[in-house]
Amino acid sequence: MSVTRDKLDHLRDLLELAEEPAGETGVAKRKAKDIPSARERVRALLDPGSFVEIGKLVRQPGRADAMYGDGVVTGRGRIDGRPVVVIAHDQTVFGGSVGEMFGRKVAAALDFAVANRCPVVAINDSGGARIQDAVTSLAWYALMSRRQEQLSGLVPQVSIMLGKCAAGSVYAPVNTDVLVATEKSYMFVTGPEVIKEVTGEEVTMEELGGAHVQADNGTIHHVAADEAGAFAWAREYLSYLPSSSLEPGPVVNPGLEPEITASDRELDTIIPDADRTGYDMYDILLRLFDDGAFHEISAATAANLITGFARVDGRTVGVVANQPMVLGGAIDAKCSDKATHFIRLCDAFRIPLVFVVDTPGVLPGVEEERSGVIKRGGRFFRAVIEATVPMVTVVVRKAYGGGYAVMGCKQLGADISLAWPTARIAVMGAESAVGIVGKRRLDAVDPADRPAARKFMIDTYNATVATPWIAAERGYIDAVIEPSQTRLEIRRALRLLRDKEASTTPNPRKHGLFPV
Repeated sequence: MSVTRDKLDHLRDLLELAEEPAGETGVAKRKAKDIPSARERVRALLDPGSFVEIGKLVRQPGRADAMYGDGVVTGRGRIDGRPVVVIAHDQTVFGGSVGEMFGRKVAAALDFAVANRCPVVAINDSGGARIQDAVTSLAWYALMSRRQEQLSGLVPQVSIMLGKCAAGSVYAPVNTDVLVATEKSYMFVTGPEVIKEVTGEEVTMEELGGAHVQADNGTIHHVAADEAGAFAWAREYLSYLPSSSLEPGPVVNPGLEPEITASDRELDTIIPDADRTGYDMYDILLRLFDDGAFHEISAATAANLITGFARVDGRTVGVVANQPMVLGGAIDAKCSDKATHFIRLCDAFRIPLVFVVDTPGVLPGVEEERSGVIKRGGRFFRAVIEATVPMVTVVVRKAYGGGYAVMGCKQLGADISLAWPTARIAVMGAESAVGIVGKRRLDAVDPADRPAARKFMIDTYNATVATPWIAAERGYIDAVIEPSQTRLEIRRALRLLRDKEASTTPNPRKHGLFPV
């Protein structure tokens, strides 16, 4: 009996030590930084009482300074009642750096996620590779990366960036589906000290890889004020996703508002009479989806395009919409990257897409050409073409040139294409068209009469060319609808497309090539 008691006491001592492997030094370190422990972070993310830790007593053999956990906490739990795998770096143990046992623990957690089709949430706060472990650390980075690739598109993967992540520790988060960070976090491949040593350049951590800088770059998909905000955003994100690509997504409150509402009728007067007058696309999106709820992705970059999740009849949809308040809603290189990522994310998890269109086309300019708008826009096109999920498009105002095509036109792959009577569908806007096609005619007009002649030609173009009627007559769109009918028309369309299956036509190629 005493032997058993001694063993139980020993176990309790070990577990107590493993809870705070760095002891008072680690506690003091966290207190100085005003941050919680890795386990406290995990429990704040998960449903209360659901965390089951795996590998708490793991440590590196043969090292006198080995600590339990080896710098990472792994386990499983639940978010909104659904199982998830969670990984959290422990800054107090070797700076959360990657060593052999760290790698083994993470690899085992990812293997569990593959086998059980569980989403993975990684809480990142790591210094990168463990220098003392030399190539062993690098090898485990590679082995973890291989497992991460197996999970990509199979289960949702979310990274939460807290603190400072550098070197190898930035590549895992950037290869997950979405990356959310706190305002006080940083990420970069090489830090300011290394850059100064190698190149002589001086730069602050904030300028180099601050959360807002990386969000503007499009690397980070959401910046939260604090850790609680980051965890809440991640939980909400997962509420729109299925647990895996092999399962249907969650259904939340279907059947709401089955008839036209006062909010719907406001859409009949929302588009300004003047083509060049802006309006806020969010005012339209608010009225198209269940409860007006919208979970935006990448709001801080390329604000001329809005991407995010909403619900239609209780089911998740991905929304891609132009924002006339920014660059007139034009398509540029940055927003092309944003759209490509989001469309492929939705397609991977079988989430239907709704395009809401008001764009003058591709943004012209020398800087855009130098930024690779051709290649980056080409990836946007390919993402739409390759998507096999249900796609519904609503043209509310302008749909010109390449913007018409890439924003989910029927010919590129949309299943159902709708337009409002305010829509203008053409190769280009009236002003540009008259400037090109009507130049000779205008040159022949007396200079005093040219403004009036130009206005007449613009009005004629808008009335006879840039209309939804030609597109409807030729079958390029399926219907012109009253704006107030849009919410219910989208619902009907997606009900019709609910059982859509991807084409099973045999294709001998291994894969196509993206323009990169």
